[in-house]
Amino acid sequence: MAVDPRSRRARLLVLGAGPAQLGLLRAARDAEVDTLVVDRDPGAPGFAYATKRAVVSTEDEVGVERLARAEAVEGLISPGADWPVGVAARVAERLGLPHPIDGATAVLVTNKQRQRARLAEAGAPQPVSRVLSAFEDGLPVPCVVKAPDRQGQRGLTLVQTRAELPAAVAEAIDASRGGSCLVEELVDGPEVTVNAISRGGEFTPLTVTDRLTAEPPAFGVALAHVWPSEHDPGEVVRVAAAAVAALGIRNGPSYTQIRLGPDGPRVVEVAARLGGGHDAELCRAALGVDLNALAIDAALGRTEGPRGSEPGGPPLPAACVVFLVAPEGTLVAVDGVDEALASAGVLDAIVYRRPGHVFGPLRRGADRAGAILATGPSRDDALARARRAAACVRFRVA
Repeated sequence: MAVDPRSRRARLLVLGAGPAQLGLLRAARDAEVDTLVVDRDPGAPGFAYATKRAVVSTEDEVGVERLARAEAVEGLISPGADWPVGVAARVAERLGLPHPIDGATAVLVTNKQRQRARLAEAGAPQPVSRVLSAFEDGLPVPCVVKAPDRQGQRGLTLVQTRAELPAAVAEAIDASRGGSCLVEELVDGPEVTVNAISRGGEFTPLTVTDRLTAEPPAFGVALAHVWPSEHDPGEVVRVAAAAVAALGIRNGPSYTQIRLGPDGPRVVEVAARLGGGHDAELCRAALGVDLNALAIDAALGRTEGPRGSEPGGPPLPAACVVFLVAPEGTLVAVDGVDEALASAGVLDAIVYRRPGHVFGPLRRGADRAGAILATGPSRDDALARARRAAACVRFRVA
C-alpha cells in the first residue's frame, strides 16, 4: 500500500510504548510521522508521544493485523524488542506493506536456536551451545542457560556451579514458548555491541559500544553503553557484518552483541531492530547520524535517499548511556531530574516509571528505572558526568 501523495504525513504502526521505544516515538513525532502505538500496559510512557494508541499486546498478532488494516497504516516497526519483530514482519508481508525483513528472516532473528543453527552453517564464530528439552547430567559449567524464544533476559541464568543447573534449566524451559532451552558456554571476555544500518544488502556500521553489565543475579543486564569502544572495532565489525548477512538482514537496523573471547570475537546474538538501551540516541549524540530516522524510513519503504544518514557535525570524543536503578519498593516520587538535566555534558535524563510502580530486584532490562545520556571529552569523563547526573535522581519508595 503506497503512501497517498496528497497526504503530508505517513502512518506508522509502532509495536511497543515502553522505555525501549521512547527514542523512536520521539523521532517520529519530530519527523511529523503519525504513529499508531500498541502496548498492553495502559500506563506505558511511550503513549505520551503517540498520535493514536491502542491497549493491545505487541505479541497479539491477530490484534495487530486487525488494527493495521483498520487504520490503513503504511508500515510497521518493532524498535527495541525482539519477538514483535516477527509480528511486524509477518503482518506487513500479509498486507503487502514494505518492510526491512521478510517473515523467514524474522524467524531467524527472533529464535535463538534457529539463529545459532544458521550462524553455524555460515561458519560464524559463536559460543558452543546445546538444545535441551529436559535437564541432563554432564552439562558444562560455568555456562549460560536461556530460553531460545524470549527477550529481555527472561529465562536467562548465569550458572556457576553444577548445583544451580537443574533450576536454571527448569526456569528457561518454563519461560520458553517451545518447551526447550539453550545451554551455552560462557565466553570469558568483555562484551561489545555493533549498531548498524543496511540498505540493499550494504552493511554500514555506526557505533561500536562497550556494554557494561551487572554481576549476578542481574547477569546480562546492561548498566551502561559507552562509545567509543576500548577495543579494536575492525574484526568486531567484520564478524557482525558476516552474521547479519548470514541471517538475511539486507535492509534496516541491526543490533549485534559480541563477546571478545581469548580466541577472538564470538557472536552472542543478532537482532533486526534498534537496540533497546537508547542505542539510536547514543548514535545521534556521538556521530550526528539519526538512526531512529533511518529505521523509520526502512519501515515505510522509503528508498529515495539516505535521510538521517549524513552526520550533523564532527563526531564527539565520547558519549554514554548510564541506566538508573531504583531501590525495591513501591514508587512514591522521583526527585532531582531537572538537576540531572542541568549537569555538565548531559543531553537527556529519562525516568521510565510513574508513582505506584513496584520495583523488585534488578533481574532483567525491563527492571531498569531510567537512563542518562551524556557526552564528554573522553570515555571516562562522559561516564563520570553521567554517573554524577544519575546520583542527582532520587527514587522515593515506600
